[in-house]
Amino acid sequence: MKMKKNKNQTTDNHPNLRAIAAKVLYDVAENGYSLADCLPTASAQLSDPRDKALLQALCYGACRWFFRLDAIALKLLDKPLKQKDNDIYALILIGLYQLMDMRIPDYAAVTETVDASLYFKKPWAKGLINGVLRQYQRHMDELNENLPLRGIYAHPDWMIGKIKKHYPSDLENILDANNQHPPFSLRVNQKRIQRDDYLKLLSDQGISAQCISETHAGIILEEAIDVLQLPGFSDGDISVQDGAAQLAAELLELAPGQHVLDACAAPGGKTAHMLELQPDISCVAVDHDAERLISVKENLQRLQLSATCITADVAKTEKWWDGKLFDRILLDAPCSASGVIRRHPDIKLLRRPTDIAELASIQLELLNAVWPLLKPNGLLVYATCSIFVEENTHVLKQFLTLHPEAKEEKIAATWGIDCEIGKQILPGMHDMDGFYFARLRK
Repeated sequence: MKMKKNKNQTTDNHPNLRAIAAKVLYDVAENGYSLADCLPTASAQLSDPRDKALLQALCYGACRWFFRLDAIALKLLDKPLKQKDNDIYALILIGLYQLMDMRIPDYAAVTETVDASLYFKKPWAKGLINGVLRQYQRHMDELNENLPLRGIYAHPDWMIGKIKKHYPSDLENILDANNQHPPFSLRVNQKRIQRDDYLKLLSDQGISAQCISETHAGIILEEAIDVLQLPGFSDGDISVQDGAAQLAAELLELAPGQHVLDACAAPGGKTAHMLELQPDISCVAVDHDAERLISVKENLQRLQLSATCITADVAKTEKWWDGKLFDRILLDAPCSASGVIRRHPDIKLLRRPTDIAELASIQLELLNAVWPLLKPNGLLVYATCSIFVEENTHVLKQFLTLHPEAKEEKIAATWGIDCEIGKQILPGMHDMDGFYFARLRK
């Protein structure tokens, strides 16, 4: 679906939830907005928390299964809709998703979706939407057969091809993991409470959880729960963080008195984890996004931790660095986020093949910029939440060619898979997100 921007909005004083969901999907697919960009504004139109939850489920689900829904819709339509009517096309996809993967009664899904066309001031679309959805109900099994690859795997063709090229034996596992709902993972603040003790606290409250054995502080809840209902959250006993992301701070080998840089620090989970592991360090957290840096400060405040937070482009070191060399540097580089699609399914729609080379260039630039800030014998950990080798091993190989004084320090760990340089965790492996790590010693 290639959509062109239109001016149709939901205009009723009591907006139809399906119309709002279709507008969100439209904005993601055509205008390049992320769900994080447009869902909060859309959700603000609804007052009932149950409606807000349904809206989120519809939007995330339609993005997660977009390429399958699109393949099915194209089978059902006699001819593609005109570009100016792609708001209606988005509404059709929202309707199909309800019938395909939600527990909403079919009659309610169809009726509400059909009625939503009126909110786009296109009453002619009622019959079309009704016909398409009814036809899907009647022929669901056969419509789900003989789909193109993008429909089978619910990923864009270019992404399927790239994953197949580099991980042929893991292709289906990766794509399947990307289409799953992510686990609800926590990091126990062992500065305040030990992991086993916290697991007992959860058990006493009837909350099922297990430890992430590849980490020192990670646990996974059997079911997601409002964090405010978790014991000790407000006091800083735990934080929400995927198990793979927790490995970054552990790889730094922190020690008392070290001067540490967290480059590209927002939203601050790794910054906080460093300080939990080793409170007696001086930590500088840099991020170019002032609003996201606020979340770093809020996280640190809740956990009763402190760091020097600086809003700046970390690559322009002359603008923010005071000249004091760092013992440790964490560079969690901006990337394609191809390893966290299960948490951010809109990545399938937003990312383009040309993005990868552009991101790799930025990653190398950032490495070159922060490397001179590291002390001799200092350690730099490079991390991305990508599974694409162009952003990981290839970047490190280029960097090591440019800097003969940089030596890879192998990661001795049982988790992940060994790469030519560094280690890669694939999505779903160890119940973790997809992450890449490499360590460099100066």
